[in-house]
Amino acid sequence: MRTHVIASLCLLASFADPLTETMAIEPTYSDIEYAVVGKHRLRLDIYQPTATQKPPLIVWVHGGAWRAGSRNSVPIRELVGHGFTIASVDYRLSPVAKFPAQVHDIKAAIRFLRANAEEYKFDTREIFIAGASAGGHLAALVGVTNGVKELEGNVGEHLGESSDVQRIVSFYGASNLQTILSQSTPHGLSVRKPALDLLLGGQPDAEPERARLASPVAHVDRTDPPLLLIHGDQDPQMPINQAHELHGRYKAFGLPVQFEVVHGAAHGGRGFYESEMLNRVAEYLKTGTLTH
Repeated sequence: MRTHVIASLCLLASFADPLTETMAIEPTYSDIEYAVVGKHRLRLDIYQPTATQKPPLIVWVHGGAWRAGSRNSVPIRELVGHGFTIASVDYRLSPVAKFPAQVHDIKAAIRFLRANAEEYKFDTREIFIAGASAGGHLAALVGVTNGVKELEGNVGEHLGESSDVQRIVSFYGASNLQTILSQSTPHGLSVRKPALDLLLGGQPDAEPERARLASPVAHVDRTDPPLLLIHGDQDPQMPINQAHELHGRYKAFGLPVQFEVVHGAAHGGRGFYESEMLNRVAEYLKTGTLTH
């Protein structure tokens, strides 16, 4: 029994986003309800810089294999010090609702944030989206599906607002649910197979249309916003091939894309959220490019 408990704790730990000393940065506004779906009240927290008037907005999407995690996990909080507002959003987890509920919710949050920009005093001319692991996958999918009817949904009260975003940052996220299992390590399979069952209602080969709809690579076209991919080359959970696929798809369309490989890094950890990397993310969001 003890062995099973330890294994379960390790598995749950692998779903969690790593946190850094930026936990000291507390939300400016907490528990803001942005939509209600049935009995589920969806909320977000806003972290604001103190010295920036009308700062740009980053929508943060937490990880957790689509079935766990919390909006309290915001390892990029240090970006508040670079003059960004961060809105960390809830979405319905896969034990509660299958895909595409997660994307419908995040798009509803973006529409809510646009509709309430004056109240919360941030600039919505450019909204950026970022996420880690499952959140990186969802951030990329939201970013490349501006206006895709099946993924817009009807969640929330601000359906007249745009859910478009202007830049995407994916920390070690999936991009092609139709190929992810064939690229995975044994450990990766032990995590992804049950996670995909919950998300899609079956394995990708049994749910090919839903798996394709949930794959960012299937939606890339010439109108998509710039993309930054950040992935560890020793990731045992999310194959780096997933980042290569989305990078290649962007390149095929001639779209602006940056690919940062964190050498020696696994699935998250301090190499992704230390000041050096977050300084580079801030540079990318402000300028659309990275200097080396």
